[in-house]
Amino acid sequence: MSDTHLSDISFTHLHLPESLARGIADAGFERCTPIQAQTLPRALAGFDIAGQAQTGTGKTAAFLVAMYSNLLRKEAPADRPVNAPRALIIAPTRELAVQIHHDAEILGQYTGLTLGLAFGGVDYEKQRRILEEGVDVLIGTPGRLIDFYKQRVFDLRPCRS
Repeated sequence: MSDTHLSDISFTHLHLPESLARGIADAGFERCTPIQAQTLPRALAGFDIAGQAQTGTGKTAAFLVAMYSNLLRKEAPADRPVNAPRALIIAPTRELAVQIHHDAEILGQYTGLTLGLAFGGVDYEKQRRILEEGVDVLIGTPGRLIDFYKQRVFDLRPCRS
């Protein structure tokens, strides 16, 4: 994205956890896009947000940064079941789920948080095993998520993000 489409707000001014800031820097992000500048300060302060912007403006990075920051600042409950994700991201299509997962891998590469991806049309048993072994963040499409949930492959009761 060209500099003309960036705000004056730097990611370094958001006081993010170091492991997350490192992933953001490795991704080449220095300054926030307008949608990120408008939403991140409120999301990082714990408020719910909603935003609308064109494709390619950084919406995915905005919610991933807020989610990672929240997860890193709050320790996982000691009694959390192994198959209970701490955060759930629902995407309407497999393409979007894969894109979100890819972005989450890049931004969260130093956080130590694990990701799971669940969508139809690919190896069902492999996805099932990964979710049963436990992930911090579960990304998926509604159909596959509902299927795994009904089978109790994962437990959403402790999920907070």
